[in-house]
Amino acid sequence: MKILLLLLFSLPTLLFSQTASYPWQVEAVLKKSGTNRPELESAITYFKKSKDPLKLKAIYFLISNMDIHYSKDYYWADSATGKRIDYNELNYLDLATAVEAFDRIKVTVGKVKPVPYKYYDIDSIKASFLIDNIDRAFALWKLPPSKNLTFDEFCEYLLPYRVSTEPLQNWRKEYHEKFKWLADSNKGKRTEDALSYIAADFKTWFVNTWDTEVRKEPLPRLGPLQLLSRRKGNCDDIGDLEVYTLRSQGYPAVLEHIPYWATTSGRHYFNSTFDEDRKAIPFDISTPKVKINNFSREPSKVIRITYAKQNVLAAHVPEKFIPSGFMRTLNYKDVTSDYWKTADLSLHLFNSTGKPPVVFSCVFNTMKWQPTWWGRVQADSVVFTNMCKGAVFLPMYYSNDRLIPAGYPVAAGYNHTLVLKPDTINRRSVNIKQQDKYLIFRPDKHYKLYFWDNNWKLLARQKAIEGSTELVFENVPKNALMMLIPEYSQGKERPFTITDEGERLWW
Repeated sequence: MKILLLLLFSLPTLLFSQTASYPWQVEAVLKKSGTNRPELESAITYFKKSKDPLKLKAIYFLISNMDIHYSKDYYWADSATGKRIDYNELNYLDLATAVEAFDRIKVTVGKVKPVPYKYYDIDSIKASFLIDNIDRAFALWKLPPSKNLTFDEFCEYLLPYRVSTEPLQNWRKEYHEKFKWLADSNKGKRTEDALSYIAADFKTWFVNTWDTEVRKEPLPRLGPLQLLSRRKGNCDDIGDLEVYTLRSQGYPAVLEHIPYWATTSGRHYFNSTFDEDRKAIPFDISTPKVKINNFSREPSKVIRITYAKQNVLAAHVPEKFIPSGFMRTLNYKDVTSDYWKTADLSLHLFNSTGKPPVVFSCVFNTMKWQPTWWGRVQADSVVFTNMCKGAVFLPMYYSNDRLIPAGYPVAAGYNHTLVLKPDTINRRSVNIKQQDKYLIFRPDKHYKLYFWDNNWKLLARQKAIEGSTELVFENVPKNALMMLIPEYSQGKERPFTITDEGERLWW
């Protein structure tokens, strides 16, 4: 009996001693991985046996940050039955052959439909995929373009197997083979020189669709192998493509983006690589100059996509309290000050009860106020950090899927800031002159002048006559943010202010 009791009490200890122990961040992710845990543990075991402590740290890095990463993909199904069709475009030699096969399927099956779905890395990734990715990345770390990287830099700029939410595909070998000519072309030269070679090659086989071509299938980002097969894509896809290309040849690379321009419409994606001294080299492969020396417009923010989790808003606030966009993610860094003059911006907020604890800075883009950064409410004020100069920012709350003004807009100039609270008591007449590339008056067309006071309020409407080069509006509140909208608007108008001296400033 004593022997039996001894065995019973000893069994948990024996089991525990044989159970692998991992860093707590890794164990936390493993617990979420469900039936895929054996795959992740198999990769860990492989690198434990390799006796390479850095490779073990690398697999720990990937797994501990893996739970936030996922793919958005789709499959084709029979429209009548919903049954999935056995078809994968990557199973064919080229896109033309894949399209021919798909056309034959449609003849056989009849009407088909795309079915979008989402899958997480921790539920689907295989040990062999991780092992191959790490071994290949470490081999590249020894090469001149990245040999000076610290381990932390290596983990962010060379090691990751994905860039954004693209379908997960084993890309390293194929990209290494396709672009291995780069090592010979750039041998003995600087990292910066490699960009000109990549740009020249890019123009021979890849088409930039400039967001004008809408995909028929619900696929936000092309996978790395789809990029090679389809040979075309938008700015997001091109940014991903350059990360794969550079990393496959041992060049550290990241994807960066401007969520919204602050003084014009649209957004932008570009890349950065790092030189031999580990300094960032921003570039846009689709532009004539390739290397970015400066932006022509003010960026609302410049955001660097990371693989690792960061201490950002989504780490503290549930997603439903954050506007859609990058701020709902956990893997990004604010690098605006690397590209533009910045300063912290302190704003007074309206005095209201029950206000949310977080307020968002918004810029005017595509005729709407778009959220670009955040700050915590402190009594009746907020501080937005690292904000670009030369732009107007409007503080707004986000509640019930709506953005609500939280204060007056502020013009963050290069030398001073100005709160744009319209003075409805003291009014004036303003003379709005036409200006090349900005505003040309058309005869017999009507123009509406608005000013901002918690919404765009119509002040007056005027008709331009033949030969008009200016319009005069009366009773305009001083200190107001204004916008002139023609009846033929294409949604590209910009807000402006007019100084006491009559100078118009576009924002």
